[in-house]
Amino acid sequence: MTDLTAALARFICAPPFSTVPIDAAAIIESGFIDTTATMIAGRSEPVVDIVREHLSDRIAQRGESSVLFGVARASAADAALINGTAAHALDFDDVALGGHPSTVLVPALLAEGEALGASGTELLRAYLVGYEVWAELISRDADPHHAKGWHPTAVFGTVGAAAAVASLRRLPFEVARNAIALAGSMAGGLVANFGTMTKPFHAGRAASAGIEAARLAMRGMTAAPDAMEHHAGFLKALSPQGRVDFERPAERLGQDLRIREAGLSIKQYPICYATHRVIDGVIDAARREDLSADQVATVHAQIGKTQASMLRNHAPQSGLEAKFSLEFAVASSLIAREVGLSQLTDAFVRRPDVQAAMTKVRTTTVDTSCPVEPMFAFADRVQIELNSGRTIDTGEIRFARGNAQLPLTRDELQRKFMSCVSSAGDVDAQRIYRQLASLDAVANVKELTAVHR
Repeated sequence: MTDLTAALARFICAPPFSTVPIDAAAIIESGFIDTTATMIAGRSEPVVDIVREHLSDRIAQRGESSVLFGVARASAADAALINGTAAHALDFDDVALGGHPSTVLVPALLAEGEALGASGTELLRAYLVGYEVWAELISRDADPHHAKGWHPTAVFGTVGAAAAVASLRRLPFEVARNAIALAGSMAGGLVANFGTMTKPFHAGRAASAGIEAARLAMRGMTAAPDAMEHHAGFLKALSPQGRVDFERPAERLGQDLRIREAGLSIKQYPICYATHRVIDGVIDAARREDLSADQVATVHAQIGKTQASMLRNHAPQSGLEAKFSLEFAVASSLIAREVGLSQLTDAFVRRPDVQAAMTKVRTTTVDTSCPVEPMFAFADRVQIELNSGRTIDTGEIRFARGNAQLPLTRDELQRKFMSCVSSAGDVDAQRIYRQLASLDAVANVKELTAVHR
């Protein structure tokens, strides 16, 4: 059996790269840009208000780390909890590794990096370590975690964040090993809670727990040296079928960077990523054919089984519920030819024409797997039957726009950033974007999070 926990700790302490390769750094910078954008856009969401109120006696204008790029400050762990929750609140944050890596890693590293006075270069390196640890762990299970009820962002994100923080702090081997082993016992998040406020809390809690795990380990808290690979450990506990690969050596961890293969997919729509290929297909057809919902008899959407298992809300009545509804995604695509923040409101979801259009959607599943994104089908497909009897077929849709295999340009990413922060009058959007886009040139994270009045 592979000595996995120790191998991960050795990688955290001494990754086989002294600096982050240029191509990987560009991907990571896009994650910092996108997460900061969604964090600021989500900072007034109800779930964020609840978390802030819960921590109100621990938030002040003095503290280790910035809260939501504003004047309030808190301990690094509390700031990461609030910031991570806000970054995931709109479900508009980037996607990879079966979850949302940046919405955990970025809040954890910004908060801890600010507490330490770390440089942008150090943040890039620590992010890459956290990403690669997450990738190594999730790749060892043959079964999709969403189908088993686990939210990878909450589960693997907790360990990934602990690894990233341990790397940022340059912790010694035994302390780093205890940190990730402890994080394994702090991890958890249920797919059943998708479409509620608890889902974004998963991300904030994972970011916060990663910081706590590293700091507790620094104080001497111990954990099992084989917590990842033990027969009653992290990976086996997440896999009821027990189809976990413990034989593959982990010595090449970090040699062939997984971030180059999996990358980061930047969302075009603030809704579950399992809907995005279908949305692209329906919007393209509606614009090309000048379709209205009244012309449509039935929409047949073919997606993967794991995708369908996440899209649990078939007749949503709120914007939050609609984020996990393929029926809503199709209805909004037909009626508004857009699925944006303006559509993901209770008022729009409850409109009679939207509710009627949702009843026209029929979903079938296929048991195929994408080699790049195993939780998705190899391709999605949409067939739109019109009242006239004609059928519009999108054909196979392999990747959504913004996917790592079909990436946004830097100009498109900047437009998303500016759109997300446009309503935040207290934020110097241009300055923050420039610094994030050249993160390796930032000497101290405090320069990035500082409030300029």
